[in-house]
Amino acid sequence: MRTDFVERVVRAAYSAALYLLVPVTVYHLIWRGFRQREYFQRWSERYAHYAEARRHAPLWVHAVSVGEVNAAVPLVDALLRTRPDQRMVVTTITPTGSARVRALWGDRVDHVYLPYDLSGAIGRFLDHFSPRIALVMETELWPNLLFTCRDRGIPAYIVNARLSARSLRGYRVLAPLIGRALATVRRVCAQGRADGERFVRLGAPRERIAVTGNLKYDVADPDGLEQLVVQFRHYAGTRPTWIAASTHPDEEAAVVAAHRRLRARWPDALLVWAPRHPERFKPVAEFARSNGLRVARRSSDRWPAPEDAVFLLDTLGELGRFYAVADVAFVGGSLQPIGGHNLLEPAAVGTPIITGLHLHNFTEIAAQLGATGALVQSADAEALADDLDALMGDPARRRAMAEAGRLLVEEGRGALQRTLDAIAADLPSAA
Repeated sequence: MRTDFVERVVRAAYSAALYLLVPVTVYHLIWRGFRQREYFQRWSERYAHYAEARRHAPLWVHAVSVGEVNAAVPLVDALLRTRPDQRMVVTTITPTGSARVRALWGDRVDHVYLPYDLSGAIGRFLDHFSPRIALVMETELWPNLLFTCRDRGIPAYIVNARLSARSLRGYRVLAPLIGRALATVRRVCAQGRADGERFVRLGAPRERIAVTGNLKYDVADPDGLEQLVVQFRHYAGTRPTWIAASTHPDEEAAVVAAHRRLRARWPDALLVWAPRHPERFKPVAEFARSNGLRVARRSSDRWPAPEDAVFLLDTLGELGRFYAVADVAFVGGSLQPIGGHNLLEPAAVGTPIITGLHLHNFTEIAAQLGATGALVQSADAEALADDLDALMGDPARRRAMAEAGRLLVEEGRGALQRTLDAIAADLPSAA
């Protein structure tokens, strides 16, 4: 009785605080909209108001943005294949995640933004789609969402679950609430043992933790990979090429400095540059040009010309394929305390990897890649230029790193089947 009372009090305080912050959510959408115009659109979905009639979607997968959507690909594809008669809704929070869902699955799945974690909005969302299972990707721990799923008898799973030490510290501010919310989850399918242990420390019952591995290991090779490489080399030639992927604003100067150093040694060296956020596409192009570098853009020029120094990958959903055109890949979000981004995509296509030291979102994967010799970590921007220069001049080492990365990805496969086994009891039956 006391537990129920405490839960009601904590939930009520949390919900009241969120409703008081509704004006802030509007300001946030406006603020983001000035940087990415898609944030001005589809506001009704953010509060679970839908013009269309209710849709019954028994399968629900939530993936916050592009990275989580890409990680969900093996799982969503498997569910579409094994349960073609069961409609699915895939939710995201960001416009880039939304665009990726549409590019991957089109009308094969329903898609809306997940509403803010307001109790009324979550209720309207569940009324509209009537899911029979909730599969939440990675680290999306929204208390009202999880509590409401439990109250309605909808089994919820955290799949491909990861929780860094830093995120654990952040969640502890709401530990009494998050811990009770995690107790409602049917199972936490953790990427690794350390992730599972951190979920236990946050409040998840130990008996509901299953270490299933990382679904990103099970992502198939991108379609048309060989053809893209041939086309790229037809236009770009065989000159030294590296890719700077998922970079953040504070890393952009380091990327340009490293490239200018490379071009001092190899004057025809080419940089393929894929900023993390679309609102950085234009500023990155202008910044490169201001440093005397000729820039071509994927969206308008399609391919780099021999005289181009930078090829800006300003499209969505193509990064996984473009890793294959590079001799070396720098994966951003790692020179500053962002926590890093997906290291397995370049490894899977055999591209040696350089990162910074800030990889707290991918601790285990980074350790595995480092142990096999597939990863170089640079201490700072100057070290990045040194390490990149050394790797570009050492083809034998690059080949060894590429083979080590490919082998690690191949050995890591199997998370998909373990995840499907973990959620099988609550999946709607196939017709």
